[in-house]
Amino acid sequence: MKKAYLFPGQGAQFVTMGKDLYDNSLTSKALFEQANDILGFRITDLMFAGTDDDLKQTKVTQPAIFLHSTILAAALGEDFKPNMVAGHSLGEFSALVAAKAMSFEDGLKLVSARALAMQKACEQNPSTMAAIIGLDDEIIEKVCREIEDEVVVCANYNCPGQLVISGSMKGIEIACQKLKEAGAKRALPLKVGGAFHSPLMESARVSLAAAIEATHFAQPICPVYQNFTAKPVTDPQEIKSNLVNQLTSPVLWTQISQNMVADGADIFIEVGPGNVLQGLVKKVKADGEFLSASI
Repeated sequence: MKKAYLFPGQGAQFVTMGKDLYDNSLTSKALFEQANDILGFRITDLMFAGTDDDLKQTKVTQPAIFLHSTILAAALGEDFKPNMVAGHSLGEFSALVAAKAMSFEDGLKLVSARALAMQKACEQNPSTMAAIIGLDDEIIEKVCREIEDEVVVCANYNCPGQLVISGSMKGIEIACQKLKEAGAKRALPLKVGGAFHSPLMESARVSLAAAIEATHFAQPICPVYQNFTAKPVTDPQEIKSNLVNQLTSPVLWTQISQNMVADGADIFIEVGPGNVLQGLVKKVKADGEFLSASI
């Protein structure tokens, strides 16, 4: 029986996330307070008693989800015994810290830098994303390639029949119409700040690359299935390179799910807010065992 631990990305946040950890574990409380000091503001106030709008700010959302996931993984102690780990977009940073490829402090600093760089890129290039439901990946890829003079790319391969596209406002509008005509059951514009995992994040990629290169990475305690290649990685330098490329490349979650299953994963444990990733993996392995981590 092989265990795969899954770490969620942006969109999984909710008010009160992490409060039980803070209230019931002195070790967890100390990590949250350390995070407040590193970030320079009390993110715990926003996580535990803020508003939905507070948590939707990219500079808050990404560190908040990272904190909930990594502190929960730490609280599991000896019960945290992964054969493999993976995280969706932002969640890859949580997975790397949980697998001891980098320290909690370094991970938080990188996530904060990533959030601010992505926010800046969004402000420079007004853009968006849309979820496409019920259409083969190949058809979506073809429609995106055929749209001229606008940026439109496949951004999140979530599971068979669910793919998110990313690009300019006009490009996404055109793509949604064409994809509906091509037979998509739904083409839903998402309420996001910009075109994540697209070429429009290039300025953020350049900004983050220097920070990642300056950060110490160690060999993780188990393979990390990274978004950029969907393959298991343990080499620190390769992990760094994939992490940089992740910002402007698609999240290959469908392929990650397929590869983890092919490598023997049959127990999937989601660590952090929500249970979205369990639902996505179930589309690949319906007979797997699915759990949510808790203290």
